[in-house]
Amino acid sequence: MRLIGLLLLFASVLVFAPVPKTHGEEVASIAAAKLLPDRIGGFVAYGASRPAAFFRSGAFNETGEATREYLAVTGERLSITLVSTKSDSSAYALLTSKVGSYPKSAAAAGADPQILKSGAVGTASYLFRDCLFFYKGPVYVVVGQMGEKGKHLAPIEPLARGFAELLDKGEGELPALVKHLPDIPGAPQNVRYAVNAESLTDILPDQTVTQSIGFEGGTEVVTASYGSSQLAIAEFTTPQLASENDWNIGVKIRELWSQGKPAPTAYRRVGNYAVFVFNAPNDQSANQLIDQVKYEQVVQWLGDNPNWLKDAQRQYTETTLGVFVSVVKASGVAALVCFGIGGLVGGLLFARRRAQQTTAEAYSDAGGMMRLNLDELSAEPSAARLIGSKSSDKL
Repeated sequence: MRLIGLLLLFASVLVFAPVPKTHGEEVASIAAAKLLPDRIGGFVAYGASRPAAFFRSGAFNETGEATREYLAVTGERLSITLVSTKSDSSAYALLTSKVGSYPKSAAAAGADPQILKSGAVGTASYLFRDCLFFYKGPVYVVVGQMGEKGKHLAPIEPLARGFAELLDKGEGELPALVKHLPDIPGAPQNVRYAVNAESLTDILPDQTVTQSIGFEGGTEVVTASYGSSQLAIAEFTTPQLASENDWNIGVKIRELWSQGKPAPTAYRRVGNYAVFVFNAPNDQSANQLIDQVKYEQVVQWLGDNPNWLKDAQRQYTETTLGVFVSVVKASGVAALVCFGIGGLVGGLLFARRRAQQTTAEAYSDAGGMMRLNLDELSAEPSAARLIGSKSSDKL
């Protein structure tokens, strides 16, 4: 019995003892800690970096985490917590998850987020009443205030901006799938992103149809609310994966209908996208929302392009045509300028000559001879200046 008791005690210790980190996790955590410097602008760190283990859920491909406290020159205490992930999309998914799950009590106290201008702090950022959430590259960051909340918030944004400038920008823009959300009156609200089944289930916990979406090959999903309707777009990396998942989704939807369980109001495959609309008021509005989703096909050759000759000919034709059009335009403009300047100068000279002809006295070299003014161009001689006959007799 004593031996059995010892065995049970040893087993309980093994079950409830904390799982030690693997060597890879320790290296990742150390790398994450190195991202937090001793000084950021006018902010000075006090204390060393330490793990932020409560972020390690695994739903967003996390690779490491760290947190460190900083002191502003004005005396405020702030903290920076970062989580490194495997990709930019994973960091963005973590950002949307944390923003969406911000404590309800904080929201009730006036903590509605302010979406900052793109690129102001990181790639995307949300400013709350007492903290700032952002991501840049594969890193998700929270900058918050230590001590009493809600006061002296001015240093939060400068610290976040200064730290963001130290991070690698990665792709430098939001995931392409987010840009394909419908841009219709009533901007999408509560945008969420998922990079695996666990994070998607957290976004749509009551929609079991999402269990038929496979995340093999790098599938990603974006969701957004449009009024009472919720739109979800799943992007598959190949047409084969899109076809396979489309068939699985169709089977799952028919099964849900037969069982009377919650199902999408509308579903459609659009290119390599699987588009769902949940909780729409009617089928018409759901299909109108799906109609706004456009799939942009991109073909990229992994090797040499076999159509290089056609591309070269097309490029030569476009270049030659562009040169010809430019020359014609330049010649037309030059001709118009020349005609305009010539007409203006000629008109001025003509007007000046006319004015001179009107005011000038007529001149004739005919001497004392009589000249008939048939063309009426010569001015009539003044009678006062003519030499009379008596004067001629005296001479």
